Amino acid sequence: MVTFAFAVFFLIITPGPGVLSVAGVGSAFGFRQGANYIAGLFVGTNLVALAVVSGLATVLLANENIRIALLIASVAYLVYLAARIAFAGSRIAFGKAETAPGFLAGVILQTVNPKAYAVNTTLLTGFAFWPGNLAVETALKFLIMNMIWLPIHFLWLYAGMALHRLNLDPTVQRRVNIAMAASLLAVVALALAAPK
Repeated sequence: MVTFAFAVFFLIITPGPGVLSVAGVGSAFGFRQGANYIAGLFVGTNLVALAVVSGLATVLLANENIRIALLIASVAYLVYLAARIAFAGSRIAFGKAETAPGFLAGVILQTVNPKAYAVNTTLLTGFAFWPGNLAVETALKFLIMNMIWLPIHFLWLYAGMALHRLNLDPTVQRRVNIAMAASLLAVVALALAAPK
């Protein structure tokens, strides 16, 4: 169980579309909107986890047409998100948006986020620690994952808010935007390069 908890921590804390976008929302819009966005990500990641556990993700992804459609939607959304961050000007992320990405945007991002599927599949199908009862093990895994997932995402939200408070030079802020966008595009590249 301890090994599983460490795996959850390291797989979730690494930069991916969810945590990077949380930092961007926190920087541009503050805590309240960031928390609303995190709520959507939370629901989305648990929907993905349920799809993995139930086998729905396997059934859907076994159909090549559905898999390609989901991959295209995922890549398109992540590229769109990266473009919004990269071209936000001198403000960190989402700078020119009039309204913050909200709850629904968070749900959508997680349901098309390749990292969410990879992480949930890795965690929920591996690291067996309760061999006598799969239902208990799965319930404990959901509990542990969510207990680690929430504070990590709020840490990223705080990091984004801290960046905003630093009032960085516009050139430095543009570089941060580009680095965040490049990280999202790296996720896209990994998704495209992954064995099908």
